[in-house]
Amino acid sequence: MAQQRTSPTQSRAAIPTTSPMRTVIIGPAVEELDETGQFHLGIDPSGDALGDYADLDQDGDVKMESSEDEGGLGNLEESDWETETEEDVVTKEPLRAIRTAGAVTDRDPAPNLQRHRLQRDEAKRQLLRTLHVVQYPGGAGKPIGTLKTCNNVYATQVPTTQNIYAPFSSRINWEIARWAKLRGPGSTALTELLRIPEVPDLLGLSFCTTDELNDIVDKRLPGRPRFARHKVLIGDEVCKIFYRDIIECIRSLFGDPDFGAYLVFVPEKHYTDAGKTKRMFHDGQTGRWWWAMQEEVERDSPGATIIPIIISTDKTQLTLFCNKTAYPIYLTIGNIPKEIRRRPSSRAYVLLSYLPTTTLELVANKAARRRMLTNLYHACMKKVLEPLEKAGVSILTMVSGNGATYKTHPIFACFVGDYTEEILALLGTTGKCACCPIPHDWLGDHVPEMASKLRDLSAILNILDSFKDHPEKFLKSCAEGNVKLVIEPFWINSPYTHIFRSITPDVLHQLYQGIVKHLVAWLIEAFGAAKIDARCRRMPPNHQIRIFGNGISSLLKVTGHEHDQICRILLGLVLDMPPLDGTVLPAPVVRCVRAILDFLYLAQYPVHTDNTLSLLDDALARFHADKDVFVKLGIRENFNLPKLHFALHYTQSIRLFGTTDNFNTEYTERLHIDFTKDAYRATKKKDKFTQMTVWLERHEKIYRHDQFVNWRVRQHEKPQKPILQTWSPPGLDLDRRLHLAKCSAALARFVTLTNEPNITRGQLEHAIWNFHLPLRKLSVWHHLKFQRMDVVTGKPPSTQFMPGRLGWIRDGNLCQAALTRCSLTTDLAGLQALQVGYCVGRVRAIFSLPIAAQDALFKSSTDITQHLAYIEWYTKLQTQPDLNHRMYNILPLIDKRGDHISSIIPVTDIRQSIHLFPKFGSTAFAAWTSATVLNNCRTFYINPFSNKFLYRTMY
Repeated sequence: MAQQRTSPTQSRAAIPTTSPMRTVIIGPAVEELDETGQFHLGIDPSGDALGDYADLDQDGDVKMESSEDEGGLGNLEESDWETETEEDVVTKEPLRAIRTAGAVTDRDPAPNLQRHRLQRDEAKRQLLRTLHVVQYPGGAGKPIGTLKTCNNVYATQVPTTQNIYAPFSSRINWEIARWAKLRGPGSTALTELLRIPEVPDLLGLSFCTTDELNDIVDKRLPGRPRFARHKVLIGDEVCKIFYRDIIECIRSLFGDPDFGAYLVFVPEKHYTDAGKTKRMFHDGQTGRWWWAMQEEVERDSPGATIIPIIISTDKTQLTLFCNKTAYPIYLTIGNIPKEIRRRPSSRAYVLLSYLPTTTLELVANKAARRRMLTNLYHACMKKVLEPLEKAGVSILTMVSGNGATYKTHPIFACFVGDYTEEILALLGTTGKCACCPIPHDWLGDHVPEMASKLRDLSAILNILDSFKDHPEKFLKSCAEGNVKLVIEPFWINSPYTHIFRSITPDVLHQLYQGIVKHLVAWLIEAFGAAKIDARCRRMPPNHQIRIFGNGISSLLKVTGHEHDQICRILLGLVLDMPPLDGTVLPAPVVRCVRAILDFLYLAQYPVHTDNTLSLLDDALARFHADKDVFVKLGIRENFNLPKLHFALHYTQSIRLFGTTDNFNTEYTERLHIDFTKDAYRATKKKDKFTQMTVWLERHEKIYRHDQFVNWRVRQHEKPQKPILQTWSPPGLDLDRRLHLAKCSAALARFVTLTNEPNITRGQLEHAIWNFHLPLRKLSVWHHLKFQRMDVVTGKPPSTQFMPGRLGWIRDGNLCQAALTRCSLTTDLAGLQALQVGYCVGRVRAIFSLPIAAQDALFKSSTDITQHLAYIEWYTKLQTQPDLNHRMYNILPLIDKRGDHISSIIPVTDIRQSIHLFPKFGSTAFAAWTSATVLNNCRTFYINPFSNKFLYRTMY
């Protein structure tokens, strides 16, 4: 009889903790871990765990034109997971039997645009309102006591002397050691340097070789948990897995002194209104998952603190040649705010394991090889994550960085990976959605009902249980349930975990490397590579825009960063194109591009409300409404792309776990450099993973000792009063500070108006005529920086605005545009044509007046701005944007003589840099170049996609 399980609506933690845990079963002959550190996978080398099935491939992989277009049928049963309140219940309507009707490509977008503008304006107002927070009631997340802080514990593990740098004898000794391990040359070069007799003596070093330094680091410095190595026998091949104790890794993150002041211990509900009807989502504690899990855990363990575990896997190349790969697993916890977690320098991720990277080339049967690799992956993952099975239902006492102790429950919350990793982890079939039961033929349809539906976990667990009692039926059950032939997946005993809900959005692979990649290919095929590339070469320069001098059609192996740069100009490449094939109007294509870009940028909002999530769904619906134009052009036959379909799940996932920047694979891709690629370069390329783990352990020890030394130094300093900041949405850049990094008529007008703000127009012109400028040269500045204070750490990350390069200034072609603040009293030279508020201008120069000139030009009582900008104005913004591409068009503001109307304004009135799309018309003029297009073109569109901050301003 199959083992009984709890249903998805019940806590998996309901299983008594004294019940025996499952053992890894990967074939008929299974052995336990022996004293040598090996566990064996008894797999028949002629077939797989279930014998030789050369004639029957039950993987269910449907061969299509590409990996993203593959699929088949799925289980249509819905999930019945429930949460605590009526507002948190996921809508579970039955799947509609009638598929979405085809779109009409010549529809009128005007009514939808007006509704869209109302939604957008309401969303902005909500983000600016006062935050209303409701914390989880009761004693959840409360400390149960106080112990020594992590730094005090660390002090007991190093020599207790007055030397704050111990075990290093002096500051210079420690600084040299830190430089040598983190920034220095190779071990051989360092040894040769230290062998020069005078060097150790002059520096007073206690080590003379790299080995002596390594011996100090290895034996006398504490660090994060060490790696264990175990061998895995799969068929006739022996593989190695390197992993750490996951519980100790969680302790090290939870107790890190750098995170102690910022950790989050209880779930919260954030609202934008006093009536608590409009939810706000950003960090993980604001999502519905944490609140629901807290309720489940509180039933058995009152006062518990949940530690959401976020696991990320991604295979990566170590070398450009020789096909050397690594398979790292990264771990972080949701208690650390995302503003800290997303920075590699904060060290908020731990390298948990290196999985085997074997390809089992000795197995001739391809189907058997795939099944063996899948079982190997799950066996190794289960070995690494197995401690969570008991820890999730029992109480673990953990100490935070400030010494407070908590009753904790580490719970596997999120799995972060690309589509291949998701299919592998969830036993899914390539070409279908990994987490919901939608049929393959429906992937291209807009079926909002599938957003909250998941694969039936109970049915899949019953299929997996059938192997013990009915092994002869197991193969057939897996085929009927669309489940890969894995006997025991790694998540099978994870308490409180619904693995199909744990899959999170992946902006990098699903959007940039998925949907955007397809869209760019469709546009090149629709309009032709020559037209697209010609417009690429004529885009105006901007410090946030990459100019593709050779176009984009010839790019190979386009990275996610390059797709990000393409997205910033993509809409400008398709504006004003002639009819396609002579008959099809390009308006539906333009609307499709705008809809995808809206979805892409909205999906990356660092804060979401109910209204912005509605805008996200609306953007996806707008694409589906017009996508049939690509079918009409013969570019696509269908849109059955799993990555396009998964966009339906974004809203639901954000409501559950917070915004997408909580779990973007872009972060772990960056970690490959620090934890994998740099580590590999430091090895001798033989037995590489052993050397990589040692290298990583030493680096972590140096970083940890650096934390401790800085803490000891601060003990001798006078404590500074903390800066109290009002709450602002994380990452929204609502308030930024301006910093600088190192015309005659307009300047005369500015000086006169500053001295006499109430002067009439006639008096102004007379004063300008008699104005004398007492200088010949001005100090010109070439860079601007906008800074904001981090809402979590108080540190000032910056976004740079560059008005021009030195060469452009010499040529008189400074061509950065800016969004500036202005009013009717700013100037009287044509500004009546502009609106009060924000205007667009072209920054021609940024300069400052010498002190002597200021004293000569301005009255003593006048408040003088130190830095000024010379601006050429554009016309005011329209009341309504274009109906199709939803951008505002502007023209240079010209006086009666044909000259640009210009002004001098304080630099503090410049709010941000913007990029302009030229109105190319049906054909881009050959005489236009990137450097001259702002001078030659007469009509422009404001590009809202040049950066995310501008998009939130202009959207």
